[in-house]
Amino acid sequence: MYSLYIKNATIVNEEGLFLGNINIVDGIINKIYSANDSPKLNPDKVIDAEGKYLFPGIIDDQVHFREPGLTHKAEIYTESKAAVAGGITSFMEMPNTKPQATTIEVLEEKYKIASKKSLANYSFYLGATNENIDEIKKLNPKAICGLKVFMGSSTGNMLVDDEKALSQIFRDSPVLIATHCEDEKTIIENTEKYKKEFGEDLPIKYHPLIRSEEACYISSSFAVELAKKYNSRLHILHLSTAKELELFDNSISSKDKRITAEVCVHHLWFSEEDYDKYGTRIKWNPAIKKKSDRDALLEGLKNNKIDVIATDHAPHTFEEKDNSYFKAPSGGPLVQHSLVAMLELYHQNKISLIEIVNKMCHTPADIFQVAKRGYIKEGYFADLVLVDLNDPWTVTDENSLYKCKWSPFSGQSFRSKITHTIINGNIVYENGVFNETIKGQRLVFDR
Repeated sequence: MYSLYIKNATIVNEEGLFLGNINIVDGIINKIYSANDSPKLNPDKVIDAEGKYLFPGIIDDQVHFREPGLTHKAEIYTESKAAVAGGITSFMEMPNTKPQATTIEVLEEKYKIASKKSLANYSFYLGATNENIDEIKKLNPKAICGLKVFMGSSTGNMLVDDEKALSQIFRDSPVLIATHCEDEKTIIENTEKYKKEFGEDLPIKYHPLIRSEEACYISSSFAVELAKKYNSRLHILHLSTAKELELFDNSISSKDKRITAEVCVHHLWFSEEDYDKYGTRIKWNPAIKKKSDRDALLEGLKNNKIDVIATDHAPHTFEEKDNSYFKAPSGGPLVQHSLVAMLELYHQNKISLIEIVNKMCHTPADIFQVAKRGYIKEGYFADLVLVDLNDPWTVTDENSLYKCKWSPFSGQSFRSKITHTIINGNIVYENGVFNETIKGQRLVFDR
């Protein structure tokens, strides 16, 4: 038996902060003590967390780690390592790799790769197509995080645009349906309009006018309509507009909703005013839009219309991104910096620590029904993150761990630093040093 004891931590968990100590035995939280308790223990390792904050491990429900087939951009090993340095202990990865993960056979190959290479816990989405409903019906809800449906085309072009196929998917999927919602017809019309005006040298600032509020709302509202018709379990990814918030309910808790929503860190941080500075580095699908959208999304988090904060981590090489508008791919790397970015918003008095933990740890575990993770609870896996809220540092491309070796946050100073990331009771990251001897585990779901 291996035991780890964390003492003198300010624990952030389940609507409260308190000083306490945690005893971990064989990867499981064995006992949580108040600050006044002094148990007689003889642990193998002790971490004195005085002055630091202990969070549950972050669960990121939307990443693209590019393996197999696109490993010049990223790999499960490199991106999971960056994620661990950022306090992410579990991730759910998307199917637009090569080959695309649209069959259970291909999906299981990705699990095999992760079992050998991932430093964090992992799950993988099956990708929907217009023709693979039979594969979808075979999914085991206890073993797979969900089904990804691209209702708008993006990197990898896995567009599902046949209404009959969509109806079958929403009717018959045995797992949560996660959607990328942008209306393809609207995007094509907008693209043609601006190409006529500017040709191939379209300024990046027109990206949110091509992938517009209208494009997002048409698609999101259609997804909600289908989900209500078939009583599907729907999770709409990366909201980017204020208008879409009207589609979601905040009268009940996230875990009891049939329709939930996610926002990504970049849509909470940047606005269209940043395109002149950052250019295609901040080209994402859906596009970053107005300040008013950014502010409304943050308010949507706080009033529980939005349930989850994630990254949509989607790296490309800098050479690929450093290109003209139509040639530069959409997406960027974020997993190393998502938690510290949200903590910076905390320092700016825009969000509380409890709200961050709720939306990055508790709610992802609740709505995906992840077994025994996402909380600091006795009997749960010891997935934990220690943070120093007052240890400033600056992001550079050089200290970014992504394989692509750049970050949209380069040059940004953060006041908070992650000091330890503990996964399944193992200290995987400690003050810049990794322990890579033990790999993460496949996530299991209580469904």
